[in-house]
Amino acid sequence: MGIFSSTLSTKMSSQTVQMVKDLIKSDVVVIFSKSYCPYCKLAKEVFEKINKPYTAIELDNRDDANDIQEILEEITGARTVPRVFVNGTCLGGGSDVKALYENGKLQDYFK
Repeated sequence: MGIFSSTLSTKMSSQTVQMVKDLIKSDVVVIFSKSYCPYCKLAKEVFEKINKPYTAIELDNRDDANDIQEILEEITGARTVPRVFVNGTCLGGGSDVKALYENGKLQDYFK
């Protein structure tokens, strides 16, 4: 299922769904995060090591965090953070990003 499926979030407002889609498209690397989460910090550190700027959406600083996490669950199959997107593709969470980095496959998502 692509991230722009028309069946997304029947219970969510279309405005909130569109906002999440726009956030995902807003930068090459987008990380839905919580500022205190060690896995979120891990994901950010990976992109800092490879000198790739990212946009972090810190959900713990937003009133609509629960809605965003519900939409991310529909898009990605998981509502946990981080949810890391590169060029609109969800790479998963912090451990997933670290594994891609360590096995040399992370750079493939920037081509």
